[in-house]
Amino acid sequence: MPKIIENLESRLIEEAKKQIEEVGYGVMTIRSVAKACGVGVGTVYNYFPSKEALVATHLLEDWKQCIAAINVVSTYSDAPRPVALCIYDQLVSFSHRHQAIFRDEAAAASFTGSFGTYHGVLRQQLALPLRKFCSSDFTADFLAEALLTWTMEQKSFDEIYGIMEKLF
Repeated sequence: MPKIIENLESRLIEEAKKQIEEVGYGVMTIRSVAKACGVGVGTVYNYFPSKEALVATHLLEDWKQCIAAINVVSTYSDAPRPVALCIYDQLVSFSHRHQAIFRDEAAAASFTGSFGTYHGVLRQQLALPLRKFCSSDFTADFLAEALLTWTMEQKSFDEIYGIMEKLF
């Protein structure tokens, strides 16, 4: 009879996160995560079809929390600046929390193919809370792209928002 392990999926994700931070994405393997969690490799594959899927699940769980925080601010704000600032802060925090992945060449090579698809989804998620302040969906998309791009280029919020506010 197979053993039941409480919260195995979250344990696998946490172990992958730990290994990425300690040894890097390129060194972390499904086998090393399985061994650290005391399960067989096949058991990990029951939850995640690949190393990339395991890491993407970890990133997605964290990103959902970022979007939730942005949505709270958006719901209660009647002005665009607090919403834009929250988006900026969430992007900065997310990138800092996952810098071990974002700076890893092996990770970049693994995720390059899906970048275009997910970048568009990300832009749409960031544009949605901005739409109530914009005259068109395109303007909201444009502002979301500006926040995304220039935040990742480590521009200050005030510098970015100085241009953005002219478009609201």
